[in-house]
Amino acid sequence: MAQSYKSLKENFVSNLSGGTVAEINWVTAVAPAAYLLWAALQSRQGYFLKNGPPTILADFLLHVGGILLAITMYSSNTILLNALLVSPAVLLCVLPSITGYRKRQSKPSANKAAESTRVEELETLPIRPFITIYRGAMVVVTCLAILAVDFRIFPRRFAKVETWGTSLMDVGVGSFVFSAGLVSARPILQARLAGKTSSFGSQLKSAFRASLPLLIMGLIRLYSVKGLDYAEHVTEYGVHWNFFFTLASLPPFVALLQSVSAVVPFTGLVSFLIGGLYQMLLEFTTLKAFILTAPRTDLLRQNREGIFSFWGYLAIFLAGQALGFDVLPRNPSQTPATESGSQQRKRLLICLVAWSAVWLSLFYTVTSYKIGFAFQVSRRLANQPYVLWVSGFNCAQITMFCLIETIFFPGVYTAADRTSERRESEKATSRVQKAFNRNGLAVFLLANLMTGLVNITLDTLNMSHIGAMAVLVSYAALLTAVAVGLDAWDLSIKL
Repeated sequence: MAQSYKSLKENFVSNLSGGTVAEINWVTAVAPAAYLLWAALQSRQGYFLKNGPPTILADFLLHVGGILLAITMYSSNTILLNALLVSPAVLLCVLPSITGYRKRQSKPSANKAAESTRVEELETLPIRPFITIYRGAMVVVTCLAILAVDFRIFPRRFAKVETWGTSLMDVGVGSFVFSAGLVSARPILQARLAGKTSSFGSQLKSAFRASLPLLIMGLIRLYSVKGLDYAEHVTEYGVHWNFFFTLASLPPFVALLQSVSAVVPFTGLVSFLIGGLYQMLLEFTTLKAFILTAPRTDLLRQNREGIFSFWGYLAIFLAGQALGFDVLPRNPSQTPATESGSQQRKRLLICLVAWSAVWLSLFYTVTSYKIGFAFQVSRRLANQPYVLWVSGFNCAQITMFCLIETIFFPGVYTAADRTSERRESEKATSRVQKAFNRNGLAVFLLANLMTGLVNITLDTLNMSHIGAMAVLVSYAALLTAVAVGLDAWDLSIKL
């Protein structure tokens, strides 16, 4: 008997082994490469200073089109694609600048008193363009991949791995959580700076309020998948669990861990301890065998992947939050107020490099055969190697975006007052990436709805490469139009 179309689609995304970390790095390097070219056009030619259809189209082609090409048509030639993006950026740097951007420097303060006044005028939690670009790129690649994976033009090695291994979509899921943890540090820092303290009860109440919309979206997705008999990959999260339930579970547990910060003030250490304890349970108890092989006879066993992998995602969230505490404030280490903007930026880059080195060193330590651990990465388990890989990968990505901003837009960190700093930050920020970052969760929800609609109405498995690209480009353009439109109307949809 011929297999049903649903079974064919489920088989299409099942039992996959992924690809190499090196190839994933080259694919995702397209996002910083695209920003490098964008930054060269902006700083050397002032190309994106005027908003209009041509500049938005160019912005879309660079930051969305480049990523789409990397995961489809150029999936086997990502080094070439990166070279095609970097080469014109280098050429623009060699040619004379028509904007004279780098020649404009903020005037130094006349004395220490004036310098102190300057620091007070600047925001303690400034806008960080490189964070905006990073988060925007993360939303873009996530939204593109969740639909592209249903077409044959998307390589199977980029799709989620069944149990052991690494893939583009595996790191994408973790990156979404890491990014959420990163920005979650901002309200905590704002409360600390304002001297506000809240009781544990109020923190927990706020956490459940933040979880409610995500829980509702998870229930809607569950109902839609079951009601429409939609193809589903059960070993991804379980029979009923989905990614929205994982996101909804994070805020209450993070609120519970806030009390731990008084005992263990280093959030990064808490992240490592949670991941390490979970890994020990996997290795020295029957938990790993239970998650991978237990019969789905009751609610716990039916959703064992989603329930237990939550601990890994919690560790990833806390790793992102730890980075946020260090990179979001202007002066996290309370260095002297007379420290210049250039000195602060140098310290920020050192901090990012250090975080990247720590997480990546730990990752290679636990996965190395020479040292003796030789643990394998598993997104299905969200084990310690997966946590370390995702954390190191995201820190390295953020470092690259920060370095590009530092080179091309010195006015961001040498601005003398709040108004000029915001103006320089706006010049350093892609409008498309800003729009994706501003309403990332809402756009991600729309992407999920559109993915379901496409799969219900089209035979994605048997579509030609040209037809698949036509659908994906239209999908990407519509998502971008919605995101840019919401930003143009100054709308932020809080979910």
